[in-house]
Amino acid sequence: MEPKFVKAFEIRCNVGAPSFIGQDGKSGRRQLIAITSGELTGFALPWHGTVLPDGVDSQVVRPNGRAELSARYGVRLDSGASFYIQNDGIRTVPPEYVETVLSGKIAPAEVYYCVTKPTFEIYDDSLSVLNDKLFICNATRYPDSICLEYYMIEIE
Repeated sequence: MEPKFVKAFEIRCNVGAPSFIGQDGKSGRRQLIAITSGELTGFALPWHGTVLPDGVDSQVVRPNGRAELSARYGVRLDSGASFYIQNDGIRTVPPEYVETVLSGKIAPAEVYYCVTKPTFEIYDDSLSVLNDKLFICNATRYPDSICLEYYMIEIE
C-alpha cells in the first residue's frame, strides 16, 4: 500500500501587512500577520465557505531566512458547520532572498518553500474526516494574500 496526496480543499486568505514585534541577530525577526478574510473551495471534499476575520499568523524569521509559522483561524462552511485550524510549519527561501525576508518584505511567490501540518478542531460530526485523516498544506505567499492547498493523505 502506498500513500497518495489528494487535494481536499483550497483556502485563499487576504492578509494584512506584517506587524513588526522585534528583531535581533540571534532570534531573528518576530512578526504577526492578520488573516482578515478568505474563501474555502472544495476539491475532494465538496465544501465551500468563508474564512472568519481575526485570524493570525505568528512568524519568526530566523537569521538564515527560515521562518517558523503558526497560523490560527476559523472557517464557516455554507452549510453552517464551522471548524478551527492551527497550521504550523516552515517557510524557506534561497540565500539571495534572506535579506529580503529579514527586512519584512515579500520575496517572489515562486522562490518560497512553505509547507505546514494543519490540525483541526471540529464542532460537527459531518467534518470528522478532518480528524480521521492526516493533512499537509502547501502555501504560496503573495504580497496581500496567501493560497493554502490542503492535501489529505490516502493509503491505496
